[in-house]
Amino acid sequence: MSATLKQASGPAYTRIYAYGAARGENAVPNEDLIEPINSSDEWIRQRTGIVTRARAVAETDAIDLATTAAAEAIERAGVDAAEVDLVIVATISNPKQSPSVSAIVADRVGANPAAAYDINAACAGYAYAVAQADALIRAGAARYALVIGTEKLSDIVDPADRSISFLLGDGAGAALIGPSETPGISPAVWGSDGSKADAVGMNHTLTEFRDGSAPWPTLRQEGPTVFRWAVWEMAKVAREALEVAGVEASDLAAFIPHQANMRIIDEFAKQLGLPETTVIARDIETTGNTSAASIPLASHRLMAEHPELSGGLALQIGFGAGLVFAAQVVVLP
Repeated sequence: MSATLKQASGPAYTRIYAYGAARGENAVPNEDLIEPINSSDEWIRQRTGIVTRARAVAETDAIDLATTAAAEAIERAGVDAAEVDLVIVATISNPKQSPSVSAIVADRVGANPAAAYDINAACAGYAYAVAQADALIRAGAARYALVIGTEKLSDIVDPADRSISFLLGDGAGAALIGPSETPGISPAVWGSDGSKADAVGMNHTLTEFRDGSAPWPTLRQEGPTVFRWAVWEMAKVAREALEVAGVEASDLAAFIPHQANMRIIDEFAKQLGLPETTVIARDIETTGNTSAASIPLASHRLMAEHPELSGGLALQIGFGAGLVFAAQVVVLP
């Protein structure tokens, strides 16, 4: 007689318990960046809505930022760090290829020996990680998950690149996710379009830099291509996310898109027909575009400024290099 294999099962639902955040120590105004790109404060504000962006000092890296944000999320959630058994970090700016940011952060915050891994889904990384944490908890593979988006993009930007240099900031946002008696995270609508991989990403490889055939790799983008893709294609994804969640745009207390560009955010809101009662995250104005960190950072600020949103529904959507995307509706903690 053969043995029967056991399989795990978990709670029916999950939710976000709390957010944590960390931003680069320096506030860098537009005036500090305009000379290398031959631009002006007015031009940057009109095109992006950014007034200043957060950038970290040389001694601070993406791991440090992630640790600070993670520690706050754990404390605010009221969960013992030792009970966190899964840490997922979304980043494109790990200062080393290996080891993972997640394993180091898990140890620093007291979650050792939690399962830990990093994912690279660029600006959609946090939303990808939320989808994975939700699925793994409901499958019984974990009970409490720490999801972190962290970036130090100032290390991989060319100050003279007019396509993207003025957009980028440094920071980390974290969410503590655990079991719930009621639904708190909807199914994700996610995917990619690798045919447009050249639209935004690194301009060289590390091996090219090593061999002396290219300068230090930095981020660059084809702005008009990315703008059109984000506004038209991602609006469709956002609408699909609402449909699979079983809610309407009018049900949303908040809209928290990737903080790519204020013009994109405004066009999104128009495309979705959001009511005036929906609070729209606009963290980009003073933090900049922080890729995988942008949604949790914007969520953290939104809850600090609007605590009355607690318990309300928020649509979050990430999109970026790859071109990858992910959207889901969550209940705000």
